Amino acid sequence: MRLEYGFRIDEVEVPRFSVEAVEGIGKLFTLATLVLNVLDVKEKVEIVFHGLNPDDPEIKINAFKEIVGTASSGAQLRYEMGQGGQVPGSSSTFRWITILREV
Repeated sequence: MRLEYGFRIDEVEVPRFSVEAVEGIGKLFTLATLVLNVLDVKEKVEIVFHGLNPDDPEIKINAFKEIVGTASSGAQLRYEMGQGGQVPGSSSTFRWITILREV
């Protein structure tokens, strides 16, 4: 299913993104650059990482942090781990993370 919608970044208080279970490493690089660009104008973003087995979200979060940490502004970020769990009736697991720009 494809869902398309539009909004302006200044219309949302906290931008939120999702990393799908089947997304590869290329999407993590795209997400990393998007998040860094958004953090230039917003204080924080939230991301939900999910996968088909319990290890997927943590693996993706660690890879994302590794990618972002190599940027010149990467050291100025703080990560807060949020809620996670399993979607009832499925094998999908997820974990929320908040990324904050240190001011």
